[in-house]
Amino acid sequence: MPVVAIIGAQWGDEGKGKIVDMLAARARYVVRFSGGDNAGHTVVNPRGEFKLRLTPSGVFYPGVVSVIGNGVAVNLAVLGQEVDELTARGVDTSRLRLSDRAHLIMPYHIILDGLQEEALGAKAIGTTLKGIGPAFADKVARCGIRAGDLLDKAVFRQRLATVLEQKNRLLTMAYGKSPLSLDEIYAQYCVYADRWAPYICDTTALLAGAIARDEAVLLEGAQGTLLDPDFGTYPFGTSSSPTVGNACLGSGIPPRYLSYVLGVYKAYQTRVGGGPMPTELKDETGEKIREIAREYGTVSGRPRRCGWFDAVAARFACRINGFDGIAITRLDVLDSMPVVRICTGYELDGKLITDFPAGVAVLERCRPVYEELPGWREPIGRVRSYKELPLNARKYIRRLEELIGCPAVLISVGQHREQTIVRKQLF
Repeated sequence: MPVVAIIGAQWGDEGKGKIVDMLAARARYVVRFSGGDNAGHTVVNPRGEFKLRLTPSGVFYPGVVSVIGNGVAVNLAVLGQEVDELTARGVDTSRLRLSDRAHLIMPYHIILDGLQEEALGAKAIGTTLKGIGPAFADKVARCGIRAGDLLDKAVFRQRLATVLEQKNRLLTMAYGKSPLSLDEIYAQYCVYADRWAPYICDTTALLAGAIARDEAVLLEGAQGTLLDPDFGTYPFGTSSSPTVGNACLGSGIPPRYLSYVLGVYKAYQTRVGGGPMPTELKDETGEKIREIAREYGTVSGRPRRCGWFDAVAARFACRINGFDGIAITRLDVLDSMPVVRICTGYELDGKLITDFPAGVAVLERCRPVYEELPGWREPIGRVRSYKELPLNARKYIRRLEELIGCPAVLISVGQHREQTIVRKQLF
């Protein structure tokens, strides 16, 4: 019963989409288990380049069932646009399934997201303004609306009326905005109900059947461990857990069925939005990495903050998730660097620490302690085996393995599927 979880091990944008796209060839089900359309995956395959926001990356393979799990916050307008774009490019989306327990992003969530960020001013979190945070807040506050609610329109209207009464009080009294129309939102979501009813189902039963039949299941993470509400740089994080614990919770698969947990790390560090990032490079090297790698947000288009690999944070992410192996992506971005650096510790108030601190105020005072290695200064995009890598590139990988405490089983040397060194087959 192979169930493999793909987990982001940094601040997101690690290249999980490519890894999932590659592994999906051997899977029967690919399940997205967290986040929303704030988390994008860029996939490059023989059909071209695709920027996915909600659709699992396994959608490109015939016979693979793509599941949007209960742990995802779903904007049905965005999902519809994405499916239409995929269909127009010849991708079959008929095997897409949406959990009846997945919470929906409603119009008031998007409005409130913007108003809340605006109210914070200079202290804003830096959200993508997609309504993700307010949607997950409603989930916990027990006033969310789920995909399954759309299947009974009378019940849906009653629930929407109750929730919208609360939201309109907030919009008018706290923010001085006009109230939203119940009739307009209801009519809009009835159209969504008609379109998505054939896709909405109990995906936990679907996946339980797959496991019983010993079919391969791939759990696709969104964002990264360092954005986790509990273990990330709180409050500068995301609203659902990107860790392996939520891979089970957000899909409905019991932990005992997990057979392998793969952590995905970029060969350097990036971050989008606010919050501390000890190895950030605000110089020509950081700009060079950004431009070589085209480090701009898949969803937002915002330039990503770039820096050297942070092994302190990387080791913490490995410990929290219990990785069996790791994937190192975008190694080729460092091809032209004369030297490469790895942060092996932090200097905090004159003392060396090697554990990732919980508080952002502490992390902001941390200064990276670097270990310097020679670069390999040659292109590696055509390399297909580990032994063919330049010696200095192998030394870099080995040092990352030592510092993280986990073997690198996949090494990506380019955007395309075939530009991957496979040291272990996961299925």
